[in-house]
Amino acid sequence: MVEECLFCKIVKGELPSSKIYEDENTLAFLDLFPVNKGHSLVISKEHYENIFDVPEEILSKISSVVKKVASAVKKGVNADGISIIQSNGKSAGQVIPHIHFHVMPRFKEDGLKLWPQGKYDENEMEEYKNTILKFL
Repeated sequence: MVEECLFCKIVKGELPSSKIYEDENTLAFLDLFPVNKGHSLVISKEHYENIFDVPEEILSKISSVVKKVASAVKKGVNADGISIIQSNGKSAGQVIPHIHFHVMPRFKEDGLKLWPQGKYDENEMEEYKNTILKFL
């Protein structure tokens, strides 16, 4: 039998959380290891591993809650901005294999940086665009 994921245990009430929002499809709670205080997670109540698995209608509902939580966090902690991050797969930094969005309050001098930026070689951007378009 596969061990149930951490977030599924939180949804079932088997593990405690500091809930800030809940409805029939989603749950939002404070992250135990915040980037900044007020850092929250928004998850689906039903288990889906990542964005590729979650049905469109559930993803739409989760996105609506992300917006609501982001607004409340920004106002609640008087943040200068909000970063919203959603990772898919270990290589992308997904630690818990249950779809979730990080809602992170940001402050002018919080020390967080954006990821390093690369660039395309000549004609390379057009090649990548055309390859991606084949799958849309």
